[in-house]
Amino acid sequence: MKIAQKLKDQLWWMIISVDYDYSRIAIADHDLTDDILILWLEDKQDFKNSLDECLQLDVKARDFAKVIKNENLNSYEGSKMHPTKNFVYKARIEINSPLKWYQEDASAVEQQWAREATLKAILTQLVETEAAGTYD
Repeated sequence: MKIAQKLKDQLWWMIISVDYDYSRIAIADHDLTDDILILWLEDKQDFKNSLDECLQLDVKARDFAKVIKNENLNSYEGSKMHPTKNFVYKARIEINSPLKWYQEDASAVEQQWAREATLKAILTQLVETEAAGTYD
């Protein structure tokens, strides 16, 4: 995922403000449009009165879909019958495409897991690229 430098700086400021305790970073609210997943972030120990005070993190919908797919949230391990050779094999069975799964099939808890997995992926990428000294 591509993270703009301004957002990187804001995320680093948030990471420092929570004393590098990533579990303190909470998703205060969220919104999903056709193009973007918006996450508003705040410190669990310093709840904000409005979303304007939170850090707004915009994630492209296609990047959100990649996280859902990579985390296997929209699929399960199951058995399939080979169409011509008549044998059964184990495979990942997709429930729905990632964004359709999120919007139509996922429970509220599964939706929360997807958003949290996205936040974790972004924070992990940020820390790993900065630690490695590579910049986008």
